[in-house]
Amino acid sequence: MQIIENTTTLNALCQKLGREEFITIDLEFLREKTYYAHVCLIQVASPNEAAIIDPLAPGIELDDFFALLKNPQITKVFHSGRQDIEILYKLSGIIPQPLFDTQIAAMVLGFGESVSYENLVNGILGIELDKSCRLSNWSLRPLDEKQLQYALSDVTHLVKIYDSLRNRLKETGRQHWLDEETAVLTAPETYVVKPEDAWQKMKHRSHNAHYLTILRELAAWRERRAQEKDIPRQMIIKDDCLLNLAAFCPTSREEMENIRNMRKDIVCGRLAPEILAVIATAQKLPPEQYVKIEREKPIPTGATALYELLRLLLKIRSQEQGVVSKLIASDDDLKNFASFRDKNNPILRGWRYEIFGQDAEALRQGRISISYNKEKKAIDIRKNTGD
Repeated sequence: MQIIENTTTLNALCQKLGREEFITIDLEFLREKTYYAHVCLIQVASPNEAAIIDPLAPGIELDDFFALLKNPQITKVFHSGRQDIEILYKLSGIIPQPLFDTQIAAMVLGFGESVSYENLVNGILGIELDKSCRLSNWSLRPLDEKQLQYALSDVTHLVKIYDSLRNRLKETGRQHWLDEETAVLTAPETYVVKPEDAWQKMKHRSHNAHYLTILRELAAWRERRAQEKDIPRQMIIKDDCLLNLAAFCPTSREEMENIRNMRKDIVCGRLAPEILAVIATAQKLPPEQYVKIEREKPIPTGATALYELLRLLLKIRSQEQGVVSKLIASDDDLKNFASFRDKNNPILRGWRYEIFGQDAEALRQGRISISYNKEKKAIDIRKNTGD
């Protein structure tokens, strides 16, 4: 097992990896006590190499590894790589390209929605992974042999999984499906956290624009503070307290103290004046700067039957293709299509149109029929060739 703890050894490894067609990558990191993930290990493998890079080793420089990430001749393979890619992007300013995500590839090949690495290793390689080290504190040194073996297995098995999935994509002609689904992972805006959007991740039931505007400003304040201090947002103030603050809009420490679940250290400490100032400023915002309430558009009268037929058609096509139906079209996609709201509907683009969208159009235009074939004991989908 190669443990890379200095720049010279790392550079030698990167020279070898630079001659490979692809490399597999995984990170072990901690973020329970921080806002940003702190990377503790970088695991990398290829058909000929496997190593663990210790980014916490004194004096180690990762420049040569970062250069691999942007080498266009080497495919970078991850499993469910969004978090890992976000961390690498923050460290280096580089989004690894070209990119292959085995979780996405498995979905388009019919392995199910958001299939885990453990299940993929078991399904393709027939290996049961030992997950006992999953919750290790990866920042501690030294790590024992079992921990290191566990970490390395996350990339060594991935080599064979990638090879298997790549071959299946070629056999099924679905490589372009993967390209479309991977596009979001290669877009820099995917990894940009906008504090003003933080409120949208909070659970609430309100449709009151004024209330949601106060909540937006409070959540943005908390997000910026968490980023600045590099601490989890919930350590500053919990979601339920922010929701209550937005509801009651206190104007003094005394009023804050009466809010349910409000911590005394917040009321008596330095955060109280900041919170009160945020609320006071938000209260003065003109209505045109309020949160825009977008209520769900109901299906028009008469379109419900079409929506139900589209659901049936989607179920049939997803079973035929061996693909999870949610990957092809969401319930909202079907409702919008049944309501003739076609703008930006994903079923009318790319591979989704090939396997479902064009049939959905034919169904909506009355050029397709769905019936039960008693002899075949199966559903028949027939197109009207007379049109």
